Amino acid sequence: MPKLPALTLAPVASRKAPRALSYVPLLDPHLYQPSPQRPVRSKMRELGRDTQVIPHSHPWAQMAISMGGVIRMSLDHATYIVPPSRAIWVPAGMRHAVTMVETARLYTLYFLAPGAGVQAAWMDQPAWQQCRVLQASELLRALVRELGTDSDAGPPLSPEALQREHHLSALVCDELRRADVMHLGIVLPRDKRLQHLCRAVLDDPTRHASLEQWALDTGASLRTVARLFRSELGCTFTQWRQQVVLAHAVSLAARQMPIAHIAAELDYTPSAFSAMVRRSVGMTAAAFLGQHQLHSH
Repeated sequence: MPKLPALTLAPVASRKAPRALSYVPLLDPHLYQPSPQRPVRSKMRELGRDTQVIPHSHPWAQMAISMGGVIRMSLDHATYIVPPSRAIWVPAGMRHAVTMVETARLYTLYFLAPGAGVQAAWMDQPAWQQCRVLQASELLRALVRELGTDSDAGPPLSPEALQREHHLSALVCDELRRADVMHLGIVLPRDKRLQHLCRAVLDDPTRHASLEQWALDTGASLRTVARLFRSELGCTFTQWRQQVVLAHAVSLAARQMPIAHIAAELDYTPSAFSAMVRRSVGMTAAAFLGQHQLHSH
């Protein structure tokens, strides 16, 4: 991997401590279990900022998407920051936790296991066996809002409602298969010292200006931390932190913050931020952050 130029970050005198999370239990997934008759099931919860659904897994794949707020999907060794314009796919059996970065309605769709129905056959493809962030079209978002979210504890659906759900489910699957994939996952290490550092960077990537300052918080030497980044994550600290900065930029853009303000929030000049985005993802900052319309007027 080619070495990227180091980020130039302004020193920060002090930062607020990370906000405390409140934890909520999982709504019983078996009350929303997909079946050949109902191959895609949906549930919705309105959750407040800094709320986390406790870590869990289930035997079917899921898609999570929020309406109105940013979410963070955490896996054992990766994390994804997902704005409302995107959805995240989680394969069956993969342990995960969802944290609300902002107050929003969280929709979770469960999909019939591969081999159990015609609609699920596409999930056998290797690309769908891993977590992935997808661009959520307006149609996909509308379909998600239209799907019923009642559990099996309620009365059964009428034949007409079941037929409508079947049509909506087929369209959801079609939109998912057509969606563009966004390569935005942030890989996390297994080493406990490096985990502590990486999670601190995720909470506030501009708290320190250098790896040496970050390393002081771990009790490990600068040389040890730099070596761990290469051995555990296959990249330099600078390269890894750029992925975190990009994820935070996505989160800020979801609040309709102008690009110049996003750059300043992340301790960049607008030109340096635009250059970093283009170098990292091969597109302009406006395109990456979905702000074409903001810049076309």
